Amino acid sequence: MTTKSTSPSSSPPAPDAVLLLAKSAFAAAPHQDMRRLATLAEGLAGARIVRFAFTEQGTPSLREALLDLVEENAGRILLVPLMLPMEPSFHNWLTKTLKRWRAADPRPWPSLSIAASPASSAVMARLIEDLAATSQDLDLSAPARLAAEGSLVPAQKRRVLVCQGGPCNSAGADAIWGHLRNQQERQKLRVTGDGVMTAKSTCLGPCNLSPVLQVFPEGTYYGGVTEEAVDRIIAEHLVGGRIVEAYAYHPTGRKQRLRHLPEQT
Repeated sequence: MTTKSTSPSSSPPAPDAVLLLAKSAFAAAPHQDMRRLATLAEGLAGARIVRFAFTEQGTPSLREALLDLVEENAGRILLVPLMLPMEPSFHNWLTKTLKRWRAADPRPWPSLSIAASPASSAVMARLIEDLAATSQDLDLSAPARLAAEGSLVPAQKRRVLVCQGGPCNSAGADAIWGHLRNQQERQKLRVTGDGVMTAKSTCLGPCNLSPVLQVFPEGTYYGGVTEEAVDRIIAEHLVGGRIVEAYAYHPTGRKQRLRHLPEQT
């Protein structure tokens, strides 16, 4: 993945495809918004294809959308992140994750480029002014007193924590979290077997084994987690009840290193 600056007299080659990136979507409305933005962006930079994807939870995921474009033999793909604000680590973990996906895929890959953060756009002030013109007053009157509602205590016995500490974020934990959550919805893991709940966590401890997730009630640590590792953990541990030793790291009282080192490209 490359990011190049160009002078006003030059322009980068036109991409075959533009992929609009958002972070997460949990309901139908954000997906509708992204479809509308993709429609507005048709023909952007001369591209013949404009689609959208989510870097965390939501479908299509970035991995799914990107691999679809690889299958369609797109020659050049422009990634356009729409996140505000954009975390400083975004480019770092995205590049590492894309390299990992590419190393695992034997097919020829397109060249990739990425647009700058929306905050750097020269038209941002105009956009904010345009949005200000759409303002509506908020109703801050006292709400009617409602009877307190009860809540069900979750019956699910399994918990999966995905580390969101600095090293794990830099290693692509956002993509791992998104894959886990999407699979949780697709496979109905909340009501399958013992039932599964998932959550993000602050640092889980073994930072040099990033990205890290932990499965309870056993408290099993998994390190160097990839999408393929998540799929095995779901099938073998969460559903089958068997720890996936290939990715598991048990407390030994000694420092441990990753057994599956990421590809260096």
